[in-house]
Amino acid sequence: MNQLHKETSPYLLQHAHNPVNWYAWKPEALEKAKREDKPILVSIGYSTCHWCHVMERESFENEEVAAFMNEHFINIKVDREERPDVDQIYMEACQAVSGSGGWPLNCFLLPDGRPFYAGTYFPPRNAHNRPSWMQVLKNIYQAFYEKRSEVEGQAERLMSYIERADTHLLGNEIDGLETDQRFTPVLMDNIFFQLQKNFDTEEGGFGGAPKFPGSMSIQFLLEYYQKTNRVEAKEHALFSLNQMIYGGIYDQIGGGFARYTTDRAWLVPHFEKMLYDNALLVSVLSDAYKLTKSELYKTTIEETLTFIEREMTSPEHGFYAALDADSEGIEGKFYVWDQQEILDVLGEEGALLAAFYGVTKAGNWEGHNILNRSYSFEDFAQRQGITDIPALKRYVQTSNHKLLKARAKRIRPGLDDKILLSWNALMCTAYAKAYQATQKENYKSIMLQNIDFLLAKMIKEDSVSLYHTYKEGVQQYDGFLEDYAFLIEALLTVYQTIFDTTYLQKAKILTDHVIEQFLDESVGLFYFTTANQSDIVMRKKEIYDSATPSGNSTMLHNLQKLAILFGNQNYAALTDRMLEKVVSTAERYPSSFSRWSSAMLARSYSYREIAVVGENAPALAAEINTLFLSNTIIMSSQTAVNDYPLLKDRYQKNETYIYLCSNYTCQKPVKTVDELLELL
Repeated sequence: MNQLHKETSPYLLQHAHNPVNWYAWKPEALEKAKREDKPILVSIGYSTCHWCHVMERESFENEEVAAFMNEHFINIKVDREERPDVDQIYMEACQAVSGSGGWPLNCFLLPDGRPFYAGTYFPPRNAHNRPSWMQVLKNIYQAFYEKRSEVEGQAERLMSYIERADTHLLGNEIDGLETDQRFTPVLMDNIFFQLQKNFDTEEGGFGGAPKFPGSMSIQFLLEYYQKTNRVEAKEHALFSLNQMIYGGIYDQIGGGFARYTTDRAWLVPHFEKMLYDNALLVSVLSDAYKLTKSELYKTTIEETLTFIEREMTSPEHGFYAALDADSEGIEGKFYVWDQQEILDVLGEEGALLAAFYGVTKAGNWEGHNILNRSYSFEDFAQRQGITDIPALKRYVQTSNHKLLKARAKRIRPGLDDKILLSWNALMCTAYAKAYQATQKENYKSIMLQNIDFLLAKMIKEDSVSLYHTYKEGVQQYDGFLEDYAFLIEALLTVYQTIFDTTYLQKAKILTDHVIEQFLDESVGLFYFTTANQSDIVMRKKEIYDSATPSGNSTMLHNLQKLAILFGNQNYAALTDRMLEKVVSTAERYPSSFSRWSSAMLARSYSYREIAVVGENAPALAAEINTLFLSNTIIMSSQTAVNDYPLLKDRYQKNETYIYLCSNYTCQKPVKTVDELLELL
């Protein structure tokens, strides 16, 4: 009997009606496999995965296929967003077996959970050099029962490979140099030049198709520019953001970014919208706005967060996970337009908007139009002979609202309404940074509502252990390293936004718990799971910065900040251990270690420390927060506070002073932000 009707994951519930006797990844299924000595099929995907839907329709809804699966296998469905730990292990196996990965991920396991074969999508009939799903099932079944020793041997080899995958990129020492000698501006130049080799100077971003946003690499370029004044770093970062904002990856009508584009020029997105992408992009756009004060970035922040509030926010102030690419079984149908549809909504005036978004009768994708821009408002106005640019902007905004209202009548893509702690924390950080940049009070309110929701709903009774998922009052699964790391990051960013030390203290408490429960003392890096988790075959370490930052690189940033905020030398020593393990690899492959590279930048140039103390401290600190100041710690207090090194003995009655420090050694205090800028 299919057990998925008991679950809350939208992806698992999509499969609850299948004739396959699916289980979730729970002890019941794992114990049944051992008891009956049957191979396990673990099929992993997520709710917005197009090919997951395809394989379900073709194979998992087929009665004959399901009957074979039910008789010979223990079948487990996994939402990779709920159980990234399970996905990590078996994706490594898939890459070892087939040389590539992706979703759906179909992995075959021994009854004890060790993998012995894996692949991704399999068609219902042999095609494109892929065996049919039934052929795979029969071959696996036959091998398991007739060649068990060979299968056991394959499992041993795969387990050995997966274990080595955690460590093969890690160094043990750094050229015999002391840490201070290794982390220098020369290292950061080397990382920049290596990253620069992958610049797409024609379309923006990095590399060719498919094209992902590369938010963390863009963030690094902005921070590197501020430290070095290397203009080409800033120019490529801003050019990449502009190209995305103008492209089809950005929802020109409703705001928000799709996950990636299938082409190099940002035109044709895979239309799913993920919470984490939009969080990371809003964060880097906030810094770009701080740096440039460009209205383009401010407008994009506002439109994207309006989308989040309209479509991705729960009544309890949590953020939903994702929107599907498909509606009515067709990818992108909700988002594309025919020329006549626009004219029907806007009348004769629609011709100007069609020109603005490059809409034609023939379309630019499969006979339809993906809205995109080729020009700025100023360039478009010049080409159209328009002199009143503010009027043009108002016209486009009004027309967009009309099209959005018309689009709302269409059948919507599916919503994955589970709430993930890690992704929520990323979006909380994004709201904090958006508030810092724009001083829009609504963003501060949402930031506080979300962080308080997370602290109320996602922390267990012991006040330190976290849950990973939440939906309709139900919490599930122990928190992973990324949950802790991103929540600590959010708490630190919230503190540096409103300067309430409650959030700062909570960040330290959680950090100490992470060190106790996740740290591999022998290596100086953190496991993805705690030692208490017993339903996986091994503990892994997540090193790469991929679609989201790694938990390790994020904890590195957290520890760098907390070491300064609390004067904690143990934290500082741990950051150097972590950096030494990864520095040589990051120097070779910076696009996969972008957040690590940002931490190396902070180590090479050192953090700046700013203390604002006195009656007018909140206003001055808010003004400082509107500036782009990378690798900067800000503390603020209206009263005398001696619990933190940066604030100790700084208060002077009836005065408000700004102190600029490095390693707690401060320059002569100043009274205005303009004077601070001169010091900087």
